[in-house]
Amino acid sequence: MPERTDLTALIVGHGEVIEMINSGDAALPVLTQLLQVVQSTLGADGVAFVEFAPTGGRVIAASGSAAWTIGRPLPASDPATVCLLAGPRVRQVRVDRLPGPLAGDLADRGLRHMIVARAEIGGLTVGSLHALYHDGDDSEDATQHAVLSYVASCIAHMYGDQTGLPVHGDGPVVAALADGLAVVDRDGHVRLWNPAAAQVTDRSAAEALNRPLPFPLPPSGQVLDHRLPDGRWLKITSGELPGPGTLRVVTFRDITDQQRRDADRDLFVAVTSHELRTPVTVIKGYADTLTDHWESLTEADRRQAARVIGQRANELARLVDRLLSSATDARPAGDPTVPFDLGDALRAAVPDLPADLRHRLLLDLPADLPKALGDRHTLATVLTELSTNAGKYSPPDSPIEVTADADGQTVSFRVSDRGIGIRPEHVERAFDRFWQGESGNRRGYPGAGLGLYLVRRIVEQQNGWVSLRPRSGGGTVAEVRLPRG
Repeated sequence: MPERTDLTALIVGHGEVIEMINSGDAALPVLTQLLQVVQSTLGADGVAFVEFAPTGGRVIAASGSAAWTIGRPLPASDPATVCLLAGPRVRQVRVDRLPGPLAGDLADRGLRHMIVARAEIGGLTVGSLHALYHDGDDSEDATQHAVLSYVASCIAHMYGDQTGLPVHGDGPVVAALADGLAVVDRDGHVRLWNPAAAQVTDRSAAEALNRPLPFPLPPSGQVLDHRLPDGRWLKITSGELPGPGTLRVVTFRDITDQQRRDADRDLFVAVTSHELRTPVTVIKGYADTLTDHWESLTEADRRQAARVIGQRANELARLVDRLLSSATDARPAGDPTVPFDLGDALRAAVPDLPADLRHRLLLDLPADLPKALGDRHTLATVLTELSTNAGKYSPPDSPIEVTADADGQTVSFRVSDRGIGIRPEHVERAFDRFWQGESGNRRGYPGAGLGLYLVRRIVEQQNGWVSLRPRSGGGTVAEVRLPRG
């Protein structure tokens, strides 16, 4: 570890971050810049930020020698997760003494020393910031700890403002632990306002008491879904309060996530209906033509009709497989992982791609690529989904590149396109089931929003991980990493 902390680099770097925010940047770009500031200030070999959600953590930003961890999951059951969420807020640890596969991979790459600080809001951990070193000792530097704690607090502030964050977690980071509760009088003025009500509405008791209820009051015994000016949704119920006087008790909760899921479901039904209807219509049309005009068709016409029916039937079967695979969040037990030739598996999967994608694919796979540990049979599905996604969002004649390499712990391959690219704040949401980007993109591009969701499930079942990033020069790069076999 360095002998001194470069506080000048911290001040200059933080000034640049503030300029980014003032210019309209938010979320991942700002977070990534903060990590680079930490790396320069502390002289770290790498810096990473793990975002925590109820289901566990995921590395959403990293720099230097830790950049390879981006997209790496940290399940809630991982012993390292338990260690990170407990104990002092800032501490120095030996990575090679931490349990869990991620800590083991870091240590294998020589990153054996770490200073970690949790980013917290009101006692709730939203993430952890890690400065990693190849060399070091067990002596602690109070200045280094203070710097890391300060930057972690800045990141927590970003989450509090919800400036494009969270990336990996769903919904607001700070959620009410119980329903909001209010008591209003006959004039509709608030007489009681519990802490949960303040959390749900962002309105303190001092701002709410003796003032009109800040949302409509439904009739007694009825339920009302109401949208707040900031776009969030509340489910509101009310009832008469027993006893003298005319008081009404009102309960409410934030149902923004539920509303979003309902909207996604409606969109999914509409899009899937369209996606199913298209191949069915084509198949029926060609089948009717063969039935009604068999004698008048040439042999070439019949073969062409049969060929189109077969192609559309394959599309239909693939879509049905997607729907069945995504119908549950449960992870079925697959075949045990075994070493296999990743390059050979990718080459073998290409002939099964649709013709329009197959002709655009450019493979650049090293002959000496080491074996990967996983399920070879699933690579065809992974390559199909990633190349289909690349083809959908890029010009029809542009190339789709498939490259691969390896390091000491993983074997990876990348699918790169020259399309519209992906916004930094969407790199994690793109893996959500049924998610297809903003409304403009939803109207402009077909699909049910299942491909990347299935890819992540398949890859993580094999102890690997997948990530997206913008491609230098335009487009998107999807990277899959599997354990080295």
